[in-house]
Amino acid sequence: MKINGSPANPEHLRADTRLLDYLRDELGLRGTKEACGRGECGACTVLIDGRPVLSCITLAVRVDGAVETIEGVTPESAELRRQFAAHGAFQCGFCTPGQIVRGVALLREGLPADDTALRIAISGNVCRCTGYSGIVAALRAAEKNIGKPVAGDGS
Repeated sequence: MKINGSPANPEHLRADTRLLDYLRDELGLRGTKEACGRGECGACTVLIDGRPVLSCITLAVRVDGAVETIEGVTPESAELRRQFAAHGAFQCGFCTPGQIVRGVALLREGLPADDTALRIAISGNVCRCTGYSGIVAALRAAEKNIGKPVAGDGS
């Protein structure tokens, strides 16, 4: 297993250790959040081999692939994070890491053309604050701006 590009060895863990706990407690990667602990809210979303996975219901010792956390997608998600701020796509911020990680996965594959389909694609990440309009707007704006230089970033 690799986590954010670095080798990791969870074999010393108990068989029932969740990936979420391994990331947060063993590796100190605290950006991934726990909310429901039952795989229902998406706050703990990470990518495994590029696919969104709920780390609260994934056993660490069963992961055989490349794991990316919010810390690992930080450089790639800069434009998406800017657009989240610009469009009010977060309020309390608790779901934001999971939303950003899922957003990165969607942007990599290309957003659905239809907003209804996009809302369905993000429906695994629950947000109790925003109503999703800001999140959809932020994803659309990020998609338009990816690859364009940002003033003041040295590009």
